[in-house]
Amino acid sequence: MALGVGMVDLVHPANADDLISEADYVRDERLPYWADLWPSARVLAEHIRSRTGGGRRLLELGCGMGLVSTAAVLAGFEVTASDYYEDACAFAQSNAWQNTHTEIDARHLDWSALPDDLGTWDVVVASDVLYEPRYASLVAGALRRTLAPSGRAIIADPGRLALPAFLEACAARELEVEEPECIPWSEGAQAQVIRLFGIRHRAALRMVPGRRRA
Repeated sequence: MALGVGMVDLVHPANADDLISEADYVRDERLPYWADLWPSARVLAEHIRSRTGGGRRLLELGCGMGLVSTAAVLAGFEVTASDYYEDACAFAQSNAWQNTHTEIDARHLDWSALPDDLGTWDVVVASDVLYEPRYASLVAGALRRTLAPSGRAIIADPGRLALPAFLEACAARELEVEEPECIPWSEGAQAQVIRLFGIRHRAALRMVPGRRRA
C-alpha cells in the first residue's frame, strides 16, 4: 500500500478466519482481529509517517501486522510494537524489517495485567482498539501507565462502541483528550470517518503557560 512518499509491503496471513481458535474464544473471547488491515490503521500510519520522530520512543498498542509501527520507523521513531497475540508481534517485527531493514522491539502485552518493568514512551499509539466495552478502561489504563509524563498518545477510532466510555475513563485517570482530527477514508464501497484523538497527562498540560484545554 502507498504510505507517504513510498510503498509498504506487508506480509499477512492468507485468511484471518483460519486463525480462529475455539479454545482461545472460550478462555477470553479472543479473536484474531490483528490479522486484518483496518482503515483506522491505514489512517494512523499515514499520520505518523508525516511526523518527524527524531529518535523519540514510540509504543504501539495492538500492533496487528505492524503497519503503524513500520510507518513510525520510517518517520524516525525508536519503535516498540505490542499485542495480545504473540503471532502479531512476530508479524510486526517481520514487516518492519522487510520495509525498513530496522529491528524493532516487540512485547506481548495483556492490558489487564501490565508487567512491572514496562516503562514509558514519548509517544503511544493505537488504532481501532475500542471494539469491546471492557476495552474502554483497559486502554485508558494502558495509556496512563505507558505514556511518559510529557508524552502524547494518538488513538485512531472509527466510532466504535466503547469510545464514549473510553473518553470518560481517560478523564477519570487525569488524561486530557484533545478535540479529534476527523479524516475521511474510503475504498470501493467502504467509507468511514476516522477520528484521531491526541491525549496527554493533565498534569503536564498545567505546566505549559497559556495552553488552552481542548
